[in-house]
Amino acid sequence: MRIGTNVGMEIDGPKTMTDIVDEVRRAAELGLGGAWWAERHTADALTAATVAGLAVPGLPLGTAVVTTYPRHPLTLAGQALSVQAAVGNRLTLGIGPGHRERVESVFGLRFEHPARHTREYLRVLMPLLRGETVEFDGKIYQVAGQTRTPGAQAPSVLLAALGPVMLRVAGELADGTVVVWTGLRTIGTHVVPGITAAAEGAGKPAPRIVVNLPIAVTDDPDLARAWIGEHFGRAGLVPSYRALFEREGVRGPADVVVVGDEHAVERQLRAYADAGATEFIAVPFGSPEQINRTLTFLGHVNRAAAGSEA
Repeated sequence: MRIGTNVGMEIDGPKTMTDIVDEVRRAAELGLGGAWWAERHTADALTAATVAGLAVPGLPLGTAVVTTYPRHPLTLAGQALSVQAAVGNRLTLGIGPGHRERVESVFGLRFEHPARHTREYLRVLMPLLRGETVEFDGKIYQVAGQTRTPGAQAPSVLLAALGPVMLRVAGELADGTVVVWTGLRTIGTHVVPGITAAAEGAGKPAPRIVVNLPIAVTDDPDLARAWIGEHFGRAGLVPSYRALFEREGVRGPADVVVVGDEHAVERQLRAYADAGATEFIAVPFGSPEQINRTLTFLGHVNRAAAGSEA
């Protein structure tokens, strides 16, 4: 299981573009398996990935995730392929429809028929990324066009999918899924079987299953969980996340994070790999010392895993 890390999260304060590049460079130096960007009200994720990718060669890059509703698939295809051409085809494009509260209150758009929206979006986006001409006449999208970007290969596309319908869409049309706030039981009994069956039914290869969670290597796991409860407790109010916590049988975000000393964290990461996760995106948190301890250890684990697979 490859281990990367989120960058530019601003958990410990605002980040300039130089700060973000430094985070990515540090991740590469520590031996982590990738740098990922969440969509936040700061630097644009794909632009930041381009800047960092040009400054730090070799490291895989990804978005987890950018929201589809405010982006036409033809526009996103052109942007993603431009990033690919700039960074030497190292991008994983993670996308998702987002949540009703954010789409409607922040973007002022109507969050209607998210599964239909996502299915049509991918039916347009995937061939565009391959450089094909698209003529699509759906209920939501009517698209006629093509995107040509010399030197760009189609990036791997991950869909943020939590419920059974979206997991089916991810398995049939995307290359895998990226999930957040998802516990071990839910990965093993819900996410992996659902998306794998859909991919097999569509005649596709085994999907990528990317788990995105806060993580802390610490000698005080109770304090770390309390920190998550204070800073991310409101995630439990989002309906789709609340359904996840109920499925997992836990109360909220603090109960699904990965925390403990080095041995405990390694055991938890191994359990996610055994459950079927192919990659892990670490969101380190806490004091600067705790974040550094966490990233240093995760770099060691990732290098060891890569060495064993070589």
